[in-house]
Amino acid sequence: MNVATNKPFSIIYSVYEHEFLGYLIEPYAVQHDQNGKLTLQHQHISAKNASEFKSATDAMDLKLIKLLDEITQEHITLKFSGKRALKPEEYLPKIYNKAKENELVINQINSYLENRKTEIFELLVHKRLFEMGSDGEPTWKEVEVCPDKGSVLFHFFRNEDNTHYFPTIKFRGEKTEFPHRNAVILNNKPAWLLLNGRVFSFEKEVDGNKLKPFLKKKFIEIPRKLEEEYFTKFVSPLVASFNVHAKGFEIKNETSKPHTNITFSELQSVSKVGALSLFDNEEEEEEVQKEEKLLFDISFMYGDYQFGADTLHPVSVKLEKTSSSYIFHKVQRDTEEELRILGLLKNMGVRVNNGRFQLEKAEGLYFAQANAQTFQENKIVLKQHNKDEKRYFIGESRISLEINENNDWFDVNAKVFFGAYEIPFLTIRKYIKKGIKQFTLPNGEIAVIPAVWQVQYSELFNFVEEKEDGLILKKHHVALLQNLQEDNLADVVMSRKLQKLKEFESLNDHEVPSQLKGELRHYQKAGYNWMKFLNEFNFGGCLADDMGLGKTIQTLTLLLNQKELGKGPSLLICPTSLVFNWELEAKKFTPNLSVLNYTGTYRNKNVETFAQYDLILTSYGTVRVDVDLLKKFYFNYIILDESQAIKNPNSNITQDVADLGSKHKLVLTGTPIENSTLDLWSQMNFINPGLLGTQQFFRDNFLIPIEKKKDVDKVKKLHALVKPFVLRRKKSQVATELPEKIEQIVYCEMTEEQEKLYEETKAFYRNQIIDNIDNEGMGKSQILIIQGLTKLRQIANHPGMCTENYKGGSSKFETALDMHSNALGEDHKTLIFSQFVKHLYYYKTEFQKEGVPFTYIDGTTKNRQEQVEAFQKKDEIRTFLISLKAGGTGLNLTAADYVFILDPWWNPAVEQQAIDRAYRIGQKNNVFVYKFITKNTVEEKILLLQQK
Repeated sequence: MNVATNKPFSIIYSVYEHEFLGYLIEPYAVQHDQNGKLTLQHQHISAKNASEFKSATDAMDLKLIKLLDEITQEHITLKFSGKRALKPEEYLPKIYNKAKENELVINQINSYLENRKTEIFELLVHKRLFEMGSDGEPTWKEVEVCPDKGSVLFHFFRNEDNTHYFPTIKFRGEKTEFPHRNAVILNNKPAWLLLNGRVFSFEKEVDGNKLKPFLKKKFIEIPRKLEEEYFTKFVSPLVASFNVHAKGFEIKNETSKPHTNITFSELQSVSKVGALSLFDNEEEEEEVQKEEKLLFDISFMYGDYQFGADTLHPVSVKLEKTSSSYIFHKVQRDTEEELRILGLLKNMGVRVNNGRFQLEKAEGLYFAQANAQTFQENKIVLKQHNKDEKRYFIGESRISLEINENNDWFDVNAKVFFGAYEIPFLTIRKYIKKGIKQFTLPNGEIAVIPAVWQVQYSELFNFVEEKEDGLILKKHHVALLQNLQEDNLADVVMSRKLQKLKEFESLNDHEVPSQLKGELRHYQKAGYNWMKFLNEFNFGGCLADDMGLGKTIQTLTLLLNQKELGKGPSLLICPTSLVFNWELEAKKFTPNLSVLNYTGTYRNKNVETFAQYDLILTSYGTVRVDVDLLKKFYFNYIILDESQAIKNPNSNITQDVADLGSKHKLVLTGTPIENSTLDLWSQMNFINPGLLGTQQFFRDNFLIPIEKKKDVDKVKKLHALVKPFVLRRKKSQVATELPEKIEQIVYCEMTEEQEKLYEETKAFYRNQIIDNIDNEGMGKSQILIIQGLTKLRQIANHPGMCTENYKGGSSKFETALDMHSNALGEDHKTLIFSQFVKHLYYYKTEFQKEGVPFTYIDGTTKNRQEQVEAFQKKDEIRTFLISLKAGGTGLNLTAADYVFILDPWWNPAVEQQAIDRAYRIGQKNNVFVYKFITKNTVEEKILLLQQK
């Protein structure tokens, strides 16, 4: 029976009792008659058709209609069954007819309905609400939804035999009888009561379940034998929350200012390792204790009454049983103060849940010690639970440090205190290095070493050294001491001169050697000053400027200065491909330096001849062969160029260069970290042994926290330790004349033949690898995996690289040729890099066929310099094909302004080195870099790995 919206109608709401879901409400549009009265003609409304009745709806109606849609039996069925096709008449009887089995889901449905109905009844004030007739007529009987709230008074009369209990209701100032008056509880939490044509709720949000028993009876009788349990569980919460009239027992109002108790106790231990005694044989104690936890309980004391912080009520009740009756102590709680205390604890960094929090034992005891003054100021009492057998020290623990600069080191005066007891610093250090976190004080209390000490003093504990007359710290740990001083963890006395190491800009200016041919840029001069400063204090250094910023000329300037000061010969070790470049640069900038090229099959292996030269140039390969000879000569400087060659601390070359002797050490690299933070440790350990501790210490305290846990604080600490000894300037910082570099990824789709071959190859190797792993294990399958990956990368470039008689094309090949053709058309010079020589062959062949002049370098090229000069100087040669490994370092190719990276390499630093052949000082044009990636291949995975 539809309602005509072009004639008068009203929006009304009708309440009815559902067989399973209790009382529900539905919205209707009802037609008017000629006199403006409601007729029997009505139409149900939902959010789907509400727009048809917009002439009679307001914003409140639209909100109500939406909410009412959410409590329909259809919505309930869908929400709680999760099955769209299931009908309410199937689902609801199945749930409610087996109520015990489905108690959990029924409780969830009831809670959901009550929350929605509470909001609905609040909105129904000033709307027309009806009781629905038994025949489904929505306008059977109109009721009023009252904005006013009723009040409830609970009565208890205790006599010799039992206690009578009943509630009375007042509404609008008058007592309202409701037992046996056909009253209905429409909603329970909070209660909405339908009585005498009115629907109303109550002050203090009464639970409808507390009124429901009295709809049919006058009172409830509590037998004497059950009264104590009933009074504790039922009456006490009523006394706390509602008005109660009592006869036969007493209700006392209590008021007092609160203070806070925090009681801690041990959680069940995961280890039975005992604490160390200062008087035990400590050498026999090798077992590392496992981490244990402490549980902290928060409670608030009001006079003699204690309440847990798990519930914050304005009023709480404590029941006292006397000889003949009961006293309910009704305590007014200061919830504002309790919340302030909980907020204070939260600001201390603890996470309170239900009035409790947990901390690791060491952290918990440090928490108690560190906040002792705050606890006292805020009337917080911290104590250990009496049930615990072990008693813990919760007094003040501190480390006192006085550090003074000596000629060659720092003297360290360190004392450790736990309350009145002074513990030897080296004892605490030994405990921490062994992982022992607790020990017994002479008074029997167990002291736990604060975990924060491991954070604050871990480097000091590791780096300090024991001498006959006390503790010392090497001078290259100056940054560590400056940080301790800045954090107010130590009193440090050092010279103003040494402090400058942290203030790079304020280093003394040194005169450049007069025999230098050429002029240092401003930042190169600053680099020279820095190296001179390190030289003065016998510190090693790492010059890590971006490629192309002139690490060579800065180093040669230093070596020329050393010659003028009469210092002995220096050894410079570099990759073989760069030896000649160093010779050329030395002749150009420092012709007065006598240079020996100590490489080649016919080199003179008499190291005594080194004394005749200022600079000995050699390669890493030569050092490996002649290490025993080179160890016999003591150099002024040992300098490593491309020092990432020693990034693996366990490699033979790293150990060989470490065996060589010199007064000073310097390393040069554009990429101090290529793959791992351990790369940095290896190079730092070469220039300043011990600066970053042992390799194991570095792994535990820096590598793992930084790489695995992304610990930002550890990054800052590591940076602070190495900052004085690493000078790194980027092009953007120091070479303002360098033009912008633009990088772009060019994605290429595979051809059909290429994709088919790629998928076949991938499936073949997948099956081979799986079989091989099953039969041989993962360890013996590595080579097969690498073979498979290499094959797939080759197919992504050009399938002809690994498949004979391949007749199809390659999308990447065609795309790169087209872009190269465009570059040539605009007179650009282009570097084309690939790590596969066979890949370059296709471009070489194509350019020869098309008559495009080009230069070429791979690992077999003998005339490298000729090829470079031809490309740099000849306008007609605008293409340079380069093998990534052979031409990634040692080339200056500023004539180029386009760089093509034909295939991605696992290590982005290698690609960056290739790009920097063109993007370096001397470049006057913008540099455009294009990286070619074949879609849906392993190349995309490599790109993601690079970004990671």
